[in-house]
Amino acid sequence: MYARTSAATRTSTTTASALLGVTALMLPGAATASTGPGDAPAPVPASAATATATATGTAVTTADAPRAGGPLVIAHRGASAYAPENTLAAVERAAELGIDWVENDVQRTRDGALVVIHDDTLLRTTDVERVFPDRAPWQVKDFTAAEIARLDAGSWFGARWAGERVPTLKQFLNTVDANRQKLLLEIKASEQYPGIEKDILRVLRQEGWLDRAHVEEKLVIQSFSADSVRAVHQRRPEITTGFLGTPATAELPAYAAFTDQINPSYTSLTAGYVAAVHRLKGPHGKPLTVNTWTVNDAAGAVRVRDLGADGIITNNPDVVRDAVG
Repeated sequence: MYARTSAATRTSTTTASALLGVTALMLPGAATASTGPGDAPAPVPASAATATATATGTAVTTADAPRAGGPLVIAHRGASAYAPENTLAAVERAAELGIDWVENDVQRTRDGALVVIHDDTLLRTTDVERVFPDRAPWQVKDFTAAEIARLDAGSWFGARWAGERVPTLKQFLNTVDANRQKLLLEIKASEQYPGIEKDILRVLRQEGWLDRAHVEEKLVIQSFSADSVRAVHQRRPEITTGFLGTPATAELPAYAAFTDQINPSYTSLTAGYVAAVHRLKGPHGKPLTVNTWTVNDAAGAVRVRDLGADGIITNNPDVVRDAVG
């Protein structure tokens, strides 16, 4: 997911703030979530942005800076080719493979708990139809956290995974932290969960993920919704953020007011588009980066690396790492 060119015309937080006011007029509200993944950053030394950040009281983040060397490899929903997606087992498998960055998807239950699951329905990845046969269409938002905790989220993937559960965001964070891994957190279906950004930030704070060490090196928050990404940036401007999608090149400066990453599907990636993204600076005064998804084979990984991607989101992180590392 990375490549770069010249510096952008915007180098100060003041200019970014001015653009932010215009953004509401230029950007779509909530983009439709697809099969997508997540974005992830790459630590590099703080640059000239330090002066601006210090003046504004905003912590300097290295998570959004362009990488030197090969693309960052991000385990999509954990190592989801090898363990049930978005489960703690998938996080552990990524750790066993030596993968630092994992991506996940966060949604909210009927009683306000945050759980890690991709689909807005429980049907595909749990046994909800058997446990609650009369609750169709089995949407996450219609179940309590206690009800979801009863579900088997592993058997669909294979018998050895029977008994895996849908983790809460707290459980997921604690596992990632215990493994000394890093997190690309995707806010999923935000249009169904008004205010979920505030809820996520609260849990991140409670679990120690908003201290300087995590914010600068270990956390990126992304979404298909421009409004959702903007809400995170407005509440906690020190956090690295990513927009999932491929905005028109002419619209990129507006996005750069509140996001550090533009994270498109690999099917839409071109060298010219990556270069256009890299020419702009984000709200932390660093060139925007590009994480692309979901690339699962060596040839595809080499292709997007050569297009300049800064990071690659993948179900097969070992395959991609070996191809581009």
